[in-house]
Amino acid sequence: MARFARRAGLLAGGCLILTTAGAPAQADTLRDALLTAYQTNPTLEAARAQQRATDEGVPIARAAGLPSASAQGTYTEYLKQSENSFNAPSRVVNAGVDLGVPIYSGGAVKNRVKAAKIRVEAGQADLRGSESSLFSQVVAAYMDVIRTEAIVGLNRKNVSVLQTNLQATGDRFEIGDVTRTDVAQSQSRLAVAQSDLRTAEANLVGARETYIRLIGVAPATLEPPPPLPNLPASADEATTIALDSNPDLIGARERSKAAEKDIDVAGSGRLPTVRLFGQGTYNNYLNTLARGVPSAGVSQTDSAAQAGAQISIPIFQGGLPAAQRRQAQAQASATMEQEIAAERDVIAQVRSSYTSYVASNDLIRSSQVAVDAAALSLEGVRAENSVGNRTILDILNAEQELLNAQVTLVTARRNAYVAGFTLLAAMGRAEARDFNLDGGVLYDPQVNYDRVRGKVFDWDNDPAPVARSTRTIDTPAQDGEIPVTQGP
Repeated sequence: MARFARRAGLLAGGCLILTTAGAPAQADTLRDALLTAYQTNPTLEAARAQQRATDEGVPIARAAGLPSASAQGTYTEYLKQSENSFNAPSRVVNAGVDLGVPIYSGGAVKNRVKAAKIRVEAGQADLRGSESSLFSQVVAAYMDVIRTEAIVGLNRKNVSVLQTNLQATGDRFEIGDVTRTDVAQSQSRLAVAQSDLRTAEANLVGARETYIRLIGVAPATLEPPPPLPNLPASADEATTIALDSNPDLIGARERSKAAEKDIDVAGSGRLPTVRLFGQGTYNNYLNTLARGVPSAGVSQTDSAAQAGAQISIPIFQGGLPAAQRRQAQAQASATMEQEIAAERDVIAQVRSSYTSYVASNDLIRSSQVAVDAAALSLEGVRAENSVGNRTILDILNAEQELLNAQVTLVTARRNAYVAGFTLLAAMGRAEARDFNLDGGVLYDPQVNYDRVRGKVFDWDNDPAPVARSTRTIDTPAQDGEIPVTQGP
Protein backbone atom coordinates (compact mmCIF):
# COMPACT_ATOMS: atom_id res chain seq x y z
CA MET A 1 0.00 0.00 0.00
CA ALA A 2 2.91 2.31 0.71
CA ARG A 3 4.05 1.73 -2.85
CA PHE A 4 0.72 2.98 -4.18
CA ALA A 5 0.66 5.92 -1.79
CA ARG A 6 4.07 6.94 -3.07
CA ARG A 7 2.88 6.60 -6.68
CA ALA A 8 -0.24 8.63 -5.95
CA GLY A 9 2.00 11.36 -4.58
CA LEU A 10 4.15 11.22 -7.68
CA LEU A 11 1.04 11.41 -9.84
CA ALA A 12 -0.33 14.44 -8.01
CA GLY A 13 2.98 16.23 -8.16
CA GLY A 14 3.55 15.23 -11.76
CA CYS A 15 0.27 16.76 -12.88
CA LEU A 16 1.73 20.20 -12.16
CA ILE A 17 3.65 20.04 -15.44
CA LEU A 18 0.33 19.94 -17.28
CA THR A 19 -0.40 23.59 -16.42
CA THR A 20 1.54 26.69 -17.23
CA ALA A 21 3.29 28.69 -14.56
CA GLY A 22 1.29 31.24 -12.63
CA ALA A 23 -2.12 31.23 -10.95
CA PRO A 24 -5.06 31.19 -13.36
CA ALA A 25 -7.57 33.99 -13.27
CA GLN A 26 -10.36 31.38 -13.41
CA ALA A 27 -10.02 27.68 -12.80
CA ASP A 28 -12.25 24.60 -12.71
CA THR A 29 -11.52 21.58 -10.58
CA LEU A 30 -12.14 17.94 -11.34
CA ARG A 31 -14.72 17.92 -8.57
CA ASP A 32 -16.57 20.79 -10.29
CA ALA A 33 -16.63 18.83 -13.53
CA LEU A 34 -17.90 15.65 -11.86
CA LEU A 35 -20.59 17.54 -9.96
CA THR A 36 -21.81 19.39 -13.06
CA ALA A 37 -21.98 16.17 -15.07
CA TYR A 38 -23.76 14.42 -12.19
CA GLN A 39 -26.45 17.10 -12.15
CA THR A 40 -26.92 17.85 -15.86
CA ASN A 41 -25.68 14.99 -18.09
CA PRO A 42 -28.49 13.64 -20.33
CA THR A 43 -27.17 10.09 -20.44
CA LEU A 44 -27.28 9.85 -16.65
CA GLU A 45 -30.68 11.54 -16.49
CA ALA A 46 -32.01 9.04 -19.04
CA ALA A 47 -30.65 6.15 -16.95
CA ARG A 48 -32.44 7.55 -13.88
CA ALA A 49 -35.70 7.87 -15.81
CA GLN A 50 -35.32 4.32 -17.11
CA GLN A 51 -34.86 3.10 -13.56
CA ARG A 52 -38.04 4.88 -12.50
CA ALA A 53 -39.80 2.97 -15.28
CA THR A 54 -38.31 -0.27 -13.93
CA ASP A 55 -39.66 0.59 -10.47
CA GLU A 56 -43.20 0.52 -11.89
CA GLY A 57 -42.77 -3.16 -12.71
CA VAL A 58 -43.53 -4.03 -9.10
CA PRO A 59 -46.99 -2.39 -8.81
CA ILE A 60 -47.78 -3.60 -12.34
CA ALA A 61 -47.01 -7.20 -11.33
CA ARG A 62 -48.88 -6.87 -8.05
CA ALA A 63 -52.00 -5.44 -9.72
CA ALA A 64 -52.88 -8.85 -11.19
CA GLY A 65 -53.33 -10.22 -7.66
CA LEU A 66 -55.53 -7.41 -6.34
CA PRO A 67 -59.33 -7.11 -6.53
CA SER A 68 -60.74 -5.46 -9.60
CA ALA A 69 -64.02 -3.65 -10.05
CA SER A 70 -65.73 -2.21 -13.08
CA ALA A 71 -69.03 -0.58 -13.90
CA GLN A 72 -70.82 -0.14 -17.18
CA GLY A 73 -73.95 1.60 -18.36
CA THR A 74 -75.86 1.70 -21.63
CA TYR A 75 -78.84 3.52 -23.04
CA THR A 76 -80.73 1.78 -25.84
CA GLU A 77 -83.44 3.29 -28.05
CA TYR A 78 -85.46 0.70 -29.97
CA LEU A 79 -86.28 2.39 -33.23
CA LYS A 80 -88.44 -0.44 -34.51
CA GLN A 81 -89.85 -3.39 -32.62
CA SER A 82 -91.03 -6.69 -34.02
CA GLU A 83 -94.73 -6.70 -34.94
CA ASN A 84 -95.22 -9.67 -32.61
CA SER A 85 -93.58 -8.01 -29.59
CA PHE A 86 -96.53 -6.60 -27.62
CA ASN A 87 -94.67 -5.84 -24.39
CA ALA A 88 -91.22 -4.84 -25.68
CA PRO A 89 -89.94 -1.50 -24.29
CA SER A 90 -89.18 1.48 -26.50
CA ARG A 91 -86.03 2.38 -24.58
CA VAL A 92 -84.02 1.05 -21.67
CA VAL A 93 -81.17 2.11 -19.40
CA ASN A 94 -78.86 -0.66 -18.17
CA ALA A 95 -76.24 -0.43 -15.43
CA GLY A 96 -74.01 -3.14 -14.06
CA VAL A 97 -71.17 -3.68 -11.61
CA ASP A 98 -68.57 -6.47 -11.68
CA LEU A 99 -66.20 -7.35 -8.87
CA GLY A 100 -63.42 -9.95 -9.07
CA VAL A 101 -61.09 -11.14 -6.34
CA PRO A 102 -58.28 -13.49 -7.39
CA ILE A 103 -57.58 -16.16 -4.79
CA TYR A 104 -55.03 -18.43 -6.41
CA SER A 105 -53.17 -17.99 -9.71
CA GLY A 106 -50.74 -20.89 -9.61
CA GLY A 107 -48.02 -18.69 -8.16
CA ALA A 108 -47.86 -16.44 -11.23
CA VAL A 109 -48.53 -13.17 -9.38
CA LYS A 110 -46.25 -13.99 -6.48
CA ASN A 111 -43.34 -14.87 -8.73
CA ARG A 112 -43.91 -11.93 -11.06
CA VAL A 113 -43.70 -9.59 -8.07
CA LYS A 114 -40.52 -11.27 -6.86
CA ALA A 115 -38.96 -11.03 -10.32
CA ALA A 116 -39.96 -7.37 -10.59
CA LYS A 117 -38.38 -6.58 -7.21
CA ILE A 118 -35.17 -8.33 -8.22
CA ARG A 119 -35.10 -6.38 -11.48
CA VAL A 120 -35.44 -3.17 -9.49
CA GLU A 121 -32.28 -4.14 -7.61
CA ALA A 122 -30.58 -5.00 -10.89
CA GLY A 123 -31.64 -1.67 -12.34
CA GLN A 124 -30.27 0.19 -9.35
CA ALA A 125 -26.95 -1.56 -9.86
CA ASP A 126 -27.08 -0.64 -13.56
CA LEU A 127 -27.69 2.98 -12.58
CA ARG A 128 -24.61 2.85 -10.39
CA GLY A 129 -22.72 1.49 -13.38
CA SER A 130 -24.00 4.32 -15.60
CA GLU A 131 -22.87 6.85 -13.02
CA SER A 132 -19.46 5.24 -12.71
CA SER A 133 -19.08 5.03 -16.49
CA LEU A 134 -19.96 8.69 -16.88
CA PHE A 135 -17.45 9.71 -14.22
CA SER A 136 -14.74 7.69 -15.96
CA GLN A 137 -15.50 9.51 -19.20
CA VAL A 138 -15.48 12.87 -17.42
CA VAL A 139 -12.10 12.16 -15.84
CA ALA A 140 -10.67 11.10 -19.20
CA ALA A 141 -12.09 14.23 -20.88
CA TYR A 142 -10.76 16.46 -18.09
CA MET A 143 -7.30 14.95 -18.33
CA ASP A 144 -7.38 15.08 -22.13
CA VAL A 145 -7.97 18.83 -22.04
CA ILE A 146 -5.09 19.30 -19.61
CA ARG A 147 -2.81 17.05 -21.66
CA THR A 148 -3.62 18.61 -25.03
CA GLU A 149 -3.26 22.14 -23.64
CA ALA A 150 0.18 21.16 -22.33
CA ILE A 151 1.14 19.63 -25.69
CA VAL A 152 -0.02 22.75 -27.52
CA GLY A 153 2.09 24.84 -25.16
CA LEU A 154 5.14 22.65 -25.70
CA ASN A 155 4.70 22.76 -29.48
CA ARG A 156 4.29 26.55 -29.45
CA LYS A 157 7.44 26.88 -27.44
CA ASN A 158 9.19 24.56 -29.87
CA VAL A 159 8.02 26.64 -32.85
CA SER A 160 9.28 29.79 -31.16
CA VAL A 161 12.66 28.20 -30.47
CA LEU A 162 12.94 26.93 -34.05
CA GLN A 163 12.03 30.36 -35.41
CA THR A 164 14.85 31.83 -33.34
CA ASN A 165 17.18 29.07 -34.55
CA LEU A 166 16.26 29.76 -38.16
CA GLN A 167 16.88 33.46 -37.72
CA ALA A 168 20.24 32.79 -36.09
CA THR A 169 21.17 30.25 -38.74
CA GLY A 170 20.24 32.71 -41.48
CA ASP A 171 22.41 35.38 -39.89
CA ARG A 172 25.32 32.99 -39.62
CA PHE A 173 24.82 31.97 -43.25
CA GLU A 174 25.09 35.60 -44.31
CA ILE A 175 28.53 35.80 -42.79
CA GLY A 176 29.56 32.42 -44.13
CA ASP A 177 29.63 30.63 -40.77
CA VAL A 178 27.19 27.89 -41.86
CA THR A 179 26.05 26.41 -45.16
CA ARG A 180 22.78 26.61 -47.05
CA THR A 181 22.17 23.02 -45.96
CA ASP A 182 22.04 24.17 -42.34
CA VAL A 183 19.48 26.83 -43.25
CA ALA A 184 17.38 24.27 -45.16
CA GLN A 185 17.47 21.87 -42.21
CA SER A 186 16.28 24.63 -39.88
CA GLN A 187 13.49 25.59 -42.31
CA SER A 188 12.39 21.96 -42.58
CA ARG A 189 12.25 21.45 -38.83
CA LEU A 190 10.30 24.68 -38.38
CA ALA A 191 7.75 23.65 -41.01
CA VAL A 192 7.29 20.25 -39.34
CA ALA A 193 6.95 21.91 -35.94
CA GLN A 194 4.30 24.30 -37.25
CA SER A 195 2.40 21.35 -38.70
CA ASP A 196 2.62 19.51 -35.38
CA LEU A 197 1.31 22.63 -33.63
CA ARG A 198 -1.72 22.76 -35.90
CA THR A 199 -2.39 19.10 -35.22
CA ALA A 200 -2.07 19.66 -31.47
CA GLU A 201 -4.47 22.61 -31.65
CA ALA A 202 -6.99 20.49 -33.56
CA ASN A 203 -6.68 17.78 -30.92
CA LEU A 204 -7.27 20.42 -28.24
CA VAL A 205 -10.48 21.52 -29.97
CA GLY A 206 -11.64 17.90 -30.05
CA ALA A 207 -10.82 17.40 -26.37
CA ARG A 208 -12.69 20.54 -25.38
CA GLU A 209 -15.76 19.60 -27.43
CA THR A 210 -15.80 16.18 -25.77
CA TYR A 211 -15.60 17.95 -22.41
CA ILE A 212 -18.62 20.08 -23.37
CA ARG A 213 -20.56 17.01 -24.55
CA LEU A 214 -20.09 15.24 -21.23
CA ILE A 215 -20.18 18.12 -18.76
CA GLY A 216 -22.35 20.64 -20.56
CA VAL A 217 -20.09 23.70 -20.24
CA ALA A 218 -16.89 24.80 -21.90
CA PRO A 219 -13.72 24.22 -19.87
CA ALA A 220 -11.93 27.17 -18.32
CA THR A 221 -8.42 26.77 -16.96
CA LEU A 222 -8.39 23.32 -15.36
CA GLU A 223 -6.57 22.71 -12.12
CA PRO A 224 -4.44 19.58 -11.64
CA PRO A 225 -6.59 16.76 -10.24
CA PRO A 226 -6.21 15.58 -6.64
CA PRO A 227 -4.57 12.24 -5.75
CA LEU A 228 -6.79 9.22 -6.27
CA PRO A 229 -8.13 7.71 -3.02
CA ASN A 230 -8.26 4.10 -1.83
CA LEU A 231 -6.13 2.50 -4.52
CA PRO A 232 -5.42 -1.20 -3.93
CA ALA A 233 -2.02 -2.63 -3.15
CA SER A 234 -2.25 -5.45 -5.68
CA ALA A 235 -4.26 -6.72 -8.62
CA ASP A 236 -5.61 -9.57 -6.49
CA GLU A 237 -6.91 -7.15 -3.87
CA ALA A 238 -8.55 -5.04 -6.55
CA THR A 239 -10.16 -8.12 -8.12
CA THR A 240 -11.56 -9.32 -4.78
CA ILE A 241 -13.15 -5.94 -4.14
CA ALA A 242 -14.53 -5.72 -7.68
CA LEU A 243 -16.17 -9.15 -7.53
CA ASP A 244 -18.17 -7.93 -4.52
CA SER A 245 -18.83 -4.31 -5.51
CA ASN A 246 -18.73 -3.86 -9.30
CA PRO A 247 -22.21 -2.57 -10.25
CA ASP A 248 -22.28 -4.22 -13.67
CA LEU A 249 -21.55 -7.60 -12.12
CA ILE A 250 -24.14 -7.06 -9.39
CA GLY A 251 -26.73 -6.19 -12.03
CA ALA A 252 -25.93 -9.34 -14.01
CA ARG A 253 -26.31 -11.48 -10.89
CA GLU A 254 -29.68 -9.95 -10.04
CA ARG A 255 -30.99 -10.44 -13.58
CA SER A 256 -30.00 -14.10 -13.34
CA LYS A 257 -32.07 -14.43 -10.14
CA ALA A 258 -35.05 -12.71 -11.76
CA ALA A 259 -34.89 -15.09 -14.72
CA GLU A 260 -35.25 -18.04 -12.33
CA LYS A 261 -38.51 -16.54 -11.07
CA ASP A 262 -39.68 -16.19 -14.67
CA ILE A 263 -39.48 -19.98 -14.97
CA ASP A 264 -41.98 -20.34 -12.13
CA VAL A 265 -44.22 -17.71 -13.71
CA ALA A 266 -44.25 -19.60 -17.01
CA GLY A 267 -44.96 -22.91 -15.27
CA SER A 268 -48.00 -21.48 -13.49
CA GLY A 269 -49.91 -21.56 -16.77
CA ARG A 270 -50.51 -25.29 -16.19
CA LEU A 271 -52.05 -24.83 -12.74
CA PRO A 272 -55.63 -24.08 -11.70
CA THR A 273 -56.79 -20.56 -10.89
CA VAL A 274 -59.45 -19.59 -8.37
CA ARG A 275 -61.33 -16.31 -8.11
CA LEU A 276 -64.35 -14.91 -6.33
CA PHE A 277 -66.78 -12.80 -8.30
CA GLY A 278 -69.81 -10.65 -7.79
CA GLN A 279 -72.13 -9.02 -10.31
CA GLY A 280 -75.05 -6.66 -10.08
CA THR A 281 -77.35 -5.30 -12.79
CA TYR A 282 -80.11 -2.71 -12.91
CA ASN A 283 -82.53 -2.02 -15.78
CA ASN A 284 -84.92 0.91 -16.16
CA TYR A 285 -87.38 0.79 -19.09
CA LEU A 286 -88.39 4.44 -18.68
CA ASN A 287 -92.13 3.56 -18.51
CA THR A 288 -92.06 1.98 -21.97
CA LEU A 289 -92.33 -1.69 -20.98
CA ALA A 290 -95.64 -3.34 -21.90
CA ARG A 291 -97.14 0.06 -22.65
CA GLY A 292 -100.65 -0.29 -24.08
CA VAL A 293 -101.21 -3.67 -22.40
CA PRO A 294 -103.37 -2.84 -19.32
CA SER A 295 -103.32 -6.32 -17.85
CA ALA A 296 -99.60 -6.68 -17.98
CA GLY A 297 -98.94 -5.30 -14.50
CA VAL A 298 -95.17 -5.42 -14.97
CA SER A 299 -92.56 -3.29 -13.20
CA GLN A 300 -90.71 -0.66 -15.19
CA THR A 301 -87.44 -1.48 -13.37
CA ASP A 302 -85.67 -4.63 -12.37
CA SER A 303 -82.38 -5.58 -10.72
CA ALA A 304 -80.35 -8.70 -10.06
CA ALA A 305 -77.23 -9.69 -8.17
CA GLN A 306 -75.07 -12.77 -7.98
CA ALA A 307 -71.86 -13.90 -6.35
CA GLY A 308 -69.78 -17.02 -6.39
CA ALA A 309 -66.43 -18.67 -6.82
CA GLN A 310 -64.87 -19.75 -10.08
CA ILE A 311 -62.18 -22.32 -10.61
CA SER A 312 -60.42 -22.76 -13.92
CA ILE A 313 -58.48 -25.96 -14.54
CA PRO A 314 -56.38 -26.11 -17.71
CA ILE A 315 -56.80 -29.39 -19.54
CA PHE A 316 -55.05 -28.86 -22.85
CA GLN A 317 -53.51 -25.65 -24.25
CA GLY A 318 -51.70 -26.92 -27.30
CA GLY A 319 -48.36 -27.12 -25.51
CA LEU A 320 -48.29 -23.36 -24.81
CA PRO A 321 -47.33 -23.45 -21.09
CA ALA A 322 -44.63 -26.04 -21.69
CA ALA A 323 -43.15 -23.97 -24.50
CA GLN A 324 -43.28 -20.84 -22.34
CA ARG A 325 -41.52 -22.64 -19.49
CA ARG A 326 -38.82 -24.00 -21.80
CA GLN A 327 -38.38 -20.51 -23.22
CA ALA A 328 -37.98 -19.09 -19.70
CA GLN A 329 -35.43 -21.80 -18.88
CA ALA A 330 -33.41 -20.94 -21.98
CA GLN A 331 -33.52 -17.26 -21.09
CA ALA A 332 -32.40 -18.07 -17.55
CA SER A 333 -29.52 -20.07 -18.99
CA ALA A 334 -28.58 -17.05 -21.10
CA THR A 335 -28.52 -14.77 -18.04
CA MET A 336 -26.27 -17.23 -16.22
CA GLU A 337 -23.81 -17.14 -19.08
CA GLN A 338 -24.07 -13.35 -19.22
CA GLU A 339 -23.24 -13.23 -15.52
CA ILE A 340 -20.09 -15.24 -16.14
CA ALA A 341 -19.23 -12.99 -19.09
CA ALA A 342 -19.67 -9.91 -16.89
CA GLU A 343 -17.45 -11.50 -14.27
CA ARG A 344 -14.76 -12.17 -16.88
CA ASP A 345 -15.00 -8.59 -18.14
CA VAL A 346 -14.62 -7.20 -14.62
CA ILE A 347 -11.61 -9.37 -13.86
CA ALA A 348 -9.92 -8.43 -17.13
CA GLN A 349 -10.70 -4.74 -16.69
CA VAL A 350 -9.39 -4.65 -13.13
CA ARG A 351 -6.17 -6.46 -13.93
CA SER A 352 -5.47 -4.45 -17.08
CA SER A 353 -6.25 -1.14 -15.36
CA TYR A 354 -4.00 -2.02 -12.46
CA THR A 355 -1.17 -2.99 -14.80
CA SER A 356 -1.68 0.15 -16.88
CA TYR A 357 -1.62 2.30 -13.76
CA VAL A 358 1.62 0.74 -12.52
CA ALA A 359 3.23 0.92 -15.96
CA SER A 360 2.20 4.56 -16.44
CA ASN A 361 3.73 5.53 -13.11
CA ASP A 362 6.93 3.70 -14.02
CA LEU A 363 6.86 5.55 -17.33
CA ILE A 364 6.44 8.86 -15.50
CA ARG A 365 9.66 8.29 -13.60
CA SER A 366 11.64 7.17 -16.65
CA SER A 367 10.20 10.01 -18.76
CA GLN A 368 11.18 12.53 -16.12
CA VAL A 369 14.73 11.21 -16.29
CA ALA A 370 14.55 11.47 -20.09
CA VAL A 371 13.32 15.08 -19.92
CA ASP A 372 16.07 16.09 -17.51
CA ALA A 373 18.71 14.33 -19.59
CA ALA A 374 17.41 15.76 -22.88
CA ALA A 375 17.39 19.28 -21.44
CA LEU A 376 20.97 18.86 -20.25
CA SER A 377 21.96 17.36 -23.60
CA LEU A 378 20.43 20.28 -25.51
CA GLU A 379 22.29 22.74 -23.36
CA GLY A 380 25.55 20.88 -23.99
CA VAL A 381 24.99 20.58 -27.74
CA ARG A 382 24.34 24.29 -28.02
CA ALA A 383 27.50 25.05 -26.07
CA GLU A 384 29.55 22.67 -28.23
CA ASN A 385 28.07 24.16 -31.39
CA SER A 386 29.25 27.57 -30.35
CA VAL A 387 32.85 26.30 -30.49
CA GLY A 388 32.34 24.34 -33.69
CA ASN A 389 32.11 20.81 -32.27
CA ARG A 390 28.41 20.30 -33.10
CA THR A 391 26.35 21.02 -36.19
CA ILE A 392 23.02 22.78 -36.55
CA LEU A 393 21.46 19.37 -37.17
CA ASP A 394 22.74 18.18 -33.79
CA ILE A 395 20.94 21.10 -32.14
CA LEU A 396 17.73 20.40 -34.04
CA ASN A 397 17.85 16.72 -33.08
CA ALA A 398 18.46 17.57 -29.43
CA GLU A 399 15.52 19.98 -29.41
CA GLN A 400 13.26 17.35 -30.97
CA GLU A 401 14.36 14.74 -28.43
CA LEU A 402 13.50 17.11 -25.59
CA LEU A 403 10.08 17.83 -27.06
CA ASN A 404 9.37 14.12 -27.56
CA ALA A 405 10.37 13.36 -23.96
CA GLN A 406 8.16 16.17 -22.63
CA VAL A 407 5.15 14.98 -24.63
CA THR A 408 5.73 11.41 -23.45
CA LEU A 409 5.85 12.61 -19.85
CA VAL A 410 2.64 14.63 -20.20
CA THR A 411 0.87 11.67 -21.81
CA ALA A 412 2.11 9.23 -19.17
CA ARG A 413 0.70 11.42 -16.41
CA ARG A 414 -2.64 11.58 -18.15
CA ASN A 415 -2.69 7.82 -18.72
CA ALA A 416 -1.73 7.06 -15.13
CA TYR A 417 -4.58 9.12 -13.69
CA VAL A 418 -7.18 7.77 -16.12
CA ALA A 419 -6.03 4.18 -15.53
CA GLY A 420 -6.20 4.70 -11.77
CA PHE A 421 -9.71 6.10 -11.97
CA THR A 422 -10.78 3.30 -14.31
CA LEU A 423 -9.46 0.86 -11.73
CA LEU A 424 -11.55 2.49 -9.01
CA ALA A 425 -14.60 2.39 -11.28
CA ALA A 426 -14.14 -1.33 -11.94
CA MET A 427 -13.89 -1.86 -8.17
CA GLY A 428 -17.21 -0.07 -7.63
CA ARG A 429 -15.56 2.90 -5.92
CA ALA A 430 -16.03 5.68 -8.47
CA GLU A 431 -19.54 6.94 -7.77
CA ALA A 432 -20.95 10.17 -6.39
CA ARG A 433 -21.17 8.73 -2.89
CA ASP A 434 -17.43 8.03 -3.00
CA PHE A 435 -16.47 11.64 -3.84
CA ASN A 436 -18.64 13.63 -1.43
CA LEU A 437 -20.34 15.58 -4.21
CA ASP A 438 -22.31 17.73 -1.77
CA GLY A 439 -23.28 20.43 -4.26
CA GLY A 440 -26.84 19.12 -3.86
CA VAL A 441 -28.78 16.11 -2.63
CA LEU A 442 -27.42 12.91 -4.18
CA TYR A 443 -29.88 11.03 -6.34
CA ASP A 444 -31.22 7.99 -4.49
CA PRO A 445 -33.22 5.61 -6.71
CA GLN A 446 -34.63 3.88 -3.64
CA VAL A 447 -36.68 6.99 -2.87
CA ASN A 448 -38.75 6.65 -6.03
CA TYR A 449 -39.15 2.90 -5.57
CA ASP A 450 -40.45 3.38 -2.02
CA ARG A 451 -42.84 6.02 -3.36
CA VAL A 452 -44.46 3.91 -6.07
CA ARG A 453 -44.26 0.28 -4.96
CA GLY A 454 -47.45 0.41 -2.88
CA LYS A 455 -49.57 2.64 -5.10
CA VAL A 456 -52.95 1.17 -6.09
CA PHE A 457 -55.02 4.20 -7.08
CA ASP A 458 -55.75 4.23 -10.84
CA TRP A 459 -55.53 8.03 -11.13
CA ASP A 460 -52.32 8.53 -9.18
CA ASN A 461 -50.30 10.23 -11.95
CA ASP A 462 -46.91 11.91 -11.90
CA PRO A 463 -46.33 15.35 -13.46
CA ALA A 464 -45.73 15.49 -17.20
CA PRO A 465 -42.11 14.61 -18.09
CA VAL A 466 -39.68 17.46 -18.66
CA ALA A 467 -36.02 17.41 -19.72
CA ARG A 468 -33.68 17.91 -16.77
CA SER A 469 -30.30 18.00 -18.49
CA THR A 470 -28.77 21.11 -20.02
CA ARG A 471 -28.25 21.77 -23.71
CA THR A 472 -24.93 22.83 -25.24
CA ILE A 473 -26.21 24.65 -28.31
CA ASP A 474 -25.29 28.02 -26.75
CA THR A 475 -21.69 27.07 -25.94
CA PRO A 476 -19.18 28.73 -28.26
CA ALA A 477 -17.23 26.68 -30.78
CA GLN A 478 -13.86 25.82 -29.31
CA ASP A 479 -10.44 26.76 -30.67
CA GLY A 480 -6.85 25.79 -30.03
CA GLU A 481 -6.00 28.76 -27.83
CA ILE A 482 -4.72 28.20 -24.29
CA PRO A 483 -6.48 30.20 -21.53
CA VAL A 484 -4.49 33.27 -20.51
CA THR A 485 -2.91 33.03 -17.08
CA GLN A 486 -1.70 35.76 -14.79
CA GLY A 487 1.62 35.70 -13.07
CA PRO A 488 1.93 35.69 -9.27
